[in-house]
Parts: sequence; C-alpha cells; structure tokens
Amino acid sequence: MKNFLLLLTFLVSITAYCQTTKIDDFIKTKMTERNIPGLQLAIVKKEQIILSKSYGIANIEDNIKVDDSTTFAINSMTKAFTGVAIMQLQEQGKLDIEDPIQDYLDNLPESWRNITIKQCLTHTSGLPNMMNDYAEILATWEEVQQLPIVFEPNTDFEYNQTNYTILGKIINKLSGMSFQKFIKEHQLKPVNANRTIEAGFGHYEEVIPHSARGYTNFKTGNLTHAYEYFPEDMRTAAGMSSTALDLANWHIALQNGELISKQSLKQLWTPAILNNGKTKAFGGNLNGYAIGTPIMLMDSGEKIVATIGGGRVAALTFPDKETTIIVLTNLQGAFPERFIEELLQFID
Repeated sequence: MKNFLLLLTFLVSITAYCQTTKIDDFIKTKMTERNIPGLQLAIVKKEQIILSKSYGIANIEDNIKVDDSTTFAINSMTKAFTGVAIMQLQEQGKLDIEDPIQDYLDNLPESWRNITIKQCLTHTSGLPNMMNDYAEILATWEEVQQLPIVFEPNTDFEYNQTNYTILGKIINKLSGMSFQKFIKEHQLKPVNANRTIEAGFGHYEEVIPHSARGYTNFKTGNLTHAYEYFPEDMRTAAGMSSTALDLANWHIALQNGELISKQSLKQLWTPAILNNGKTKAFGGNLNGYAIGTPIMLMDSGEKIVATIGGGRVAALTFPDKETTIIVLTNLQGAFPERFIEELLQFID
C-alpha cells in the first residue's frame, strides 16, 4: 500500500510538471507572437492558487526581469474594485444601485438626475465622456456637465470614464474617506494585497518601485513607452497597479464571500439588460457588461467574467469550471483576454 501511494504521488507530480511545462511553452509562444516584453500568470482552481509564474522583462532599458513582486498597471481592471466597493456600500445600507445619482450628489444637470448608480456602473447612462479612447482629456468635471447626454439611459452601451468619476464621488461622500482608502481598507488589506497597497493609485504618474515599465506598438508601429494620464478623481476608472498573486487572492476572497455576499456577487456579475431586452458591450465575445466588468455570454450558455484593462491585462473567471486565470503584461495591445481561454486545456 505504501509503495502504491508513493507511485501515485510520483505520477501526480510528473503530470503536474508536464502540464506546467506545456503552460510555459504556450505562454512563451504567445509572448513571441505578440511581442510581449514581460508577463505574470496566476491560475486559481477551486479557490486555490495552483500556479503562479513570471516571464520576460519588466524594463527593457535596464534588462530587469519580471518576478512575482513586479507590479503592473492594471488600467480599467480598477473598475472591478470600484464595482465591489459600491456593492459593499449597498450591503452597508448606504445606497441602492437602482437609486438615481441625484440622491447622493448635489447640483447635477437636470438631464443627469434620474440616471441610476447601476447605469453608471454598466456604462448604460448615456453621459458625455470626459476622456476619449486615447486617454486624452476631453472635458473637466465642470465642463462635462455642460454637455448634452449622448443617448437616453439604458437604451445603449458606451464605455465612459465619466461614469466612474461619479462613482468615486459617491464612494467618497458615503464612506467618509477617499475611494482609494476605502478600497485599501475594505478590499486590499483583508486579502493581504501588500504590493498593490504599496503601489497605490498612481497609475503612470507616480514612481512605483519594482514596477513593470509600460510599452506600446500603437503610436508608431514600433515599441515605444506607453503613458496615459488619469487625473486623481478619475482613478476609480484606471489607477491601480498590482501583481498576479495579489489579484488571485482578491478573486478567491471575492468568490468565497469574504468581500461581498454570494447574493451580491451574483448581482455583480449579471450583465445589464437594455430596454430592448438585449445585452451590449464592446462587441464580439465581449457582449455584456456587468458591474465593473465585461461579461462573455457564449453560445453554449456559459458565462465568462472578463475583467480587462488597457489592452494589456486580463482576468477571466469561468464559474462553471471554478477557475480564474490572470495574465498581466506590460504591452498595450497584448490583449491577453484573446488567448487566456486556451490555457484551460492544460488545467485539470
């Protein structure tokens, strides 16, 4: 019996080694195909981190390698934390996401007042955008309030940084602290996300020790530095930097009910339904948007929660498979959400 158990343990170890090798080969192939300088990977299965690995270069200029403590700018993945913060305030009885924003913010334009918190969370508000797709500021908070709404609320989807600026103002007011501190106290500290706490909400503006430099091919067709400026009051939309390990622990806590209840989690991951009875988001498989995160509604009936940011980072949760796969890169245009699902073939 003892020999049988030893053999079984050996076979399990060999299988795990082979699967890890296949994952390594797959990741390195994708990095080569997409010219990704550096990458972090974390895989969660049934609330356990089963793999965490780092690949490539964090800083090309100085040839600094990525390791497990390297932080990456996570861009709009920040919105998922903002969404959870709003749900936490709802559980505390301080708001209801179906309430109009006028219940919590004063002196809003008349056309804004009946827009709901949920419509801001799901980008179905129709509000004018303070920033364009190239992260260029179009209007200040004062200026954007002078602009007409783009469409009647809940009749369409348009990704919009104004929405999350509003949510930040609501979090500040109802929590009695800045949204940065609220997220730190109620989400990051409980999961010991120490590197995320150290990095703060500086985005690209602040100097963050032991962080990956951002790169892009979008500007010239060749590799250049990536830089996007988000003012401080917009960093509920894109401000955080994190590691794959910290994000893995956050996802575990979120899914096992440590951050919000299971009922709230279901609400968090339910895509908005427009007045025409349909869901809408960025297009293709990203065909729904829930609270702070896109949703892939597959033809098979499967729902995939696709938390993404800046065309460079993604965390895909497959609820039916009890699996979350997190890939962080330092290349704008890597789009890891487009290849993460392929990793499932290597996970038992």
